[in-house]
Amino acid sequence: MKNNYELENRNWHSISSEEVVNRLETSISEGITEKEAENRLEQFGRNSLPEGKKENSLIKFLKQFNDVLIFVLLGSALITAFLKHFIDTGVIIAVVVINAIIGFFQENKAEKALEGIKNMLSLKAHVVRGGRRIEMDSSDLVIGDIVILNPGDKIPADMRLVKAINLKVEESALTGESTSIEKNVDIIDENSALGDRINMVFSGTSVSAGTGIGVVTATGKDTEIGKINKMMAEVKKITTPLIKQTSKFGETVSISVVVISILIFIFGFIFRNYGSKELLLSVIGLAVAAIPEGLPAILSIILAIGVENMAKRKAIIRNLPSVETLGSVSVICSDKTGTLTKNEMTVKSVVTSDSHYNIEGNGYSPRGRIINNEKEVDIKSEKTLKNTLLCFKTCNDAHLGKDTNDEWSIKGDPTEGALLTLAKKSNIKLDNLDREATIPFDSEYKYMATLVKYNGENIVYIKGAPDRLFDIAEKEENKDGQRDFNRAYWEKQMKDFASSGKRVIGAAYKKVPKDVISIDHSDLNGEIVFLGLAGIIDPPREEAIEAIKECTEAGITVKMITGDHIETAKAIGKQMGITNAEMALEGKEIEAMDDDELKEVAVKYNIFARTSPNHKLRLVEALQRKGLICAMTGDGVNDAPALKRADVGIAMGIKGTEVTKDASEMVLVDDNFRTIVNAVEEGRRVYDNLKKTILFILPTNGAEGFLIMASILFGTLIPLTPVQILWVNMVTSVTVSMALAFEKMEKGAMKRPPRNSKEPLLNGYFIWRIIFVSVLIGGGTLFMNVNLINRGYDLNEVRTITLHTIVITQMFHLYNSRTIRNFAFNRDFFTNKAVFIVSGLLVLLQLSITYIPFMNEIFGTIYMKPSHWAFPILMGIGVFIIIEIEKFIMRRVDKIKENK
Repeated sequence: MKNNYELENRNWHSISSEEVVNRLETSISEGITEKEAENRLEQFGRNSLPEGKKENSLIKFLKQFNDVLIFVLLGSALITAFLKHFIDTGVIIAVVVINAIIGFFQENKAEKALEGIKNMLSLKAHVVRGGRRIEMDSSDLVIGDIVILNPGDKIPADMRLVKAINLKVEESALTGESTSIEKNVDIIDENSALGDRINMVFSGTSVSAGTGIGVVTATGKDTEIGKINKMMAEVKKITTPLIKQTSKFGETVSISVVVISILIFIFGFIFRNYGSKELLLSVIGLAVAAIPEGLPAILSIILAIGVENMAKRKAIIRNLPSVETLGSVSVICSDKTGTLTKNEMTVKSVVTSDSHYNIEGNGYSPRGRIINNEKEVDIKSEKTLKNTLLCFKTCNDAHLGKDTNDEWSIKGDPTEGALLTLAKKSNIKLDNLDREATIPFDSEYKYMATLVKYNGENIVYIKGAPDRLFDIAEKEENKDGQRDFNRAYWEKQMKDFASSGKRVIGAAYKKVPKDVISIDHSDLNGEIVFLGLAGIIDPPREEAIEAIKECTEAGITVKMITGDHIETAKAIGKQMGITNAEMALEGKEIEAMDDDELKEVAVKYNIFARTSPNHKLRLVEALQRKGLICAMTGDGVNDAPALKRADVGIAMGIKGTEVTKDASEMVLVDDNFRTIVNAVEEGRRVYDNLKKTILFILPTNGAEGFLIMASILFGTLIPLTPVQILWVNMVTSVTVSMALAFEKMEKGAMKRPPRNSKEPLLNGYFIWRIIFVSVLIGGGTLFMNVNLINRGYDLNEVRTITLHTIVITQMFHLYNSRTIRNFAFNRDFFTNKAVFIVSGLLVLLQLSITYIPFMNEIFGTIYMKPSHWAFPILMGIGVFIIIEIEKFIMRRVDKIKENK
């Protein structure tokens, strides 16, 4: 058995069920023995998925310190401790630890995706072993076991069917198919896609109707769901653009700070008359000043505020950096079923020999009208249509009703549910006819028939595949009675339905003698009267169509990746407004391409059909290799690997599996594609506000660094101590800069194309503005220091005034930073209340550090006379005016460039 299983072709769908049974050395009637089962269990392992590795919480916390900026601060703390400046040491350490705690709690997300897949597996299975039918734990199943399948069963392992009686399996979570799949035992082509292997059933799917017997061909990690589990474990999450940019920015700042500090120390030691201890503390002050240690905390806070805003707009963000990433998304790869469509089969068209009818409404809600020539149809006057609806209602095993959430839902086959909903849309109540006898749907005959008594007659209603009904129909009903069956007409109607992506179901009937009390297939020969066709589709979400239009305007390409058939995919794509929807690529074509070929076609095509989980994953990777920021939406376990790999994985909150939710960065509470557009808007707003925040914070560091360097170079007193510098940095980060997180979205933000993922965090203008403001504040403060010293102010007075000057000037600069180019006083000036709240809070903090004794002791400040407040206030007003003049000049430059 070992050699047969390991060395023979594992494409079990391409060989007969008898050969499968022989190769696996089992028996349909007897199964395998308990002893053989033990051997195989030892050989192939249990029918369960491997446990994922979990990282220790302490390790996760310690990783928060793995940042080059933090390393420089920790080095500074060690030096101050060595110099016995323990207050400085304590404050620096406190800042580092606080940042680490914030990072830990914001990023500490348990990896539950693998556990979610495990929960999809069946717990019990009905098995034939040693000639006995037993119930056992599915984890004990082995290859060669014979498993009996009944309606409602969750399939416990991958199996080749050896018997199928009207068997239908719900596979949407695995394959993306929107309807239950009819199964049989016929041999299938070796190269058929997963969704086309109708003689196989797969672990994690469920039986929706009928019965069957299967022989286990794969267990645990070797099943299709096991392969997805393996892909999930192997897929590496990519770093978000913001994290890449801030990491690179941190490295650049750290290297620059260390190099400059060393050079300044050497210069001060050789050319200026500073003591080594005093000079070393000054250089540490320079390092602490230049490092924006509050930036990670404020970035986390701004992102967290974005998370809260998105939650209000029905999008739950599961990790912070994804908020910003959404703003730079250039491609959204979407599953079809349940994402762009409702995953609720709906009859949209009915055709009889007399007329064509359009059906209003979507889903299983019976609200909607039957329309002909833009008017509601009176069913009483439409005999053929009435009989067609009565056939669909009577020849039906589904049940329609409201669930616990007061939503309309069906129990049974989705297609039958759609036909039942159609019947209830009639403007009259159709009779409930009692069945006298039934021929269940059989995949060999492709129809279902029901015998009823109606108006004193015995009638057999028949519902099924149109081509099968065409073969047996002799007449067709019309408004005048009956006439010969016009097959050419009906085949054209069927083709028209199919070309628009609709699934087609036919209706017919036959009158039989009153003494007939049972029926079989032989009774359905001759005198069959054809009634009509119903065109069924999984309807697009109306809001998704509008959302795709908005995405196009925002420069975002929407691509549909589905397991459905290519014609259905193209038809839905056209209805959704996806560009180039007439072009589509199938999974088998993707399979034949190498990574370089796929990279090119992934950009060219927007519709991909009959795809497997691996195809979806490869498409996402191909788009990323082209430099695109990729979001992936989905609701089934088949989407999970691609969701995990994507820059932003987006799961459906209502119909999505727990696997997709745990693999994603964002969950849509309302399963509404429109919510993605809202999230992109919020993401762009957040990114703009992040840049404004950086534009505001960095001049603080630049001004402090400039002040200390200039002081050493000119040989004047050192204006601020390290602990005072930390106060300035943190108070501007944690209070004032927070206000910018609440700024409104810039006008036209959703009309501009997504930003390039390789765009640096700071462009040329931002660098100029930071240097300009840093020199403006630092130079002005240095000039004020020299003036104060010359006027006889003592060291602590000068340092206290200096501290206030930088902080208060930055508060004025906050109002400059609310818009990057526009005038600060505009119609939106009072829309952000947070600006005024944090300004008041900042004033309170500055009063505290000046007039509370224990804070004087910690930070080396002194009581400040009221007249001394004129220095920082006048400096703030002057800087505000100069920056507004600079912005005015830049607006003029922009206009000149636009007119060229």
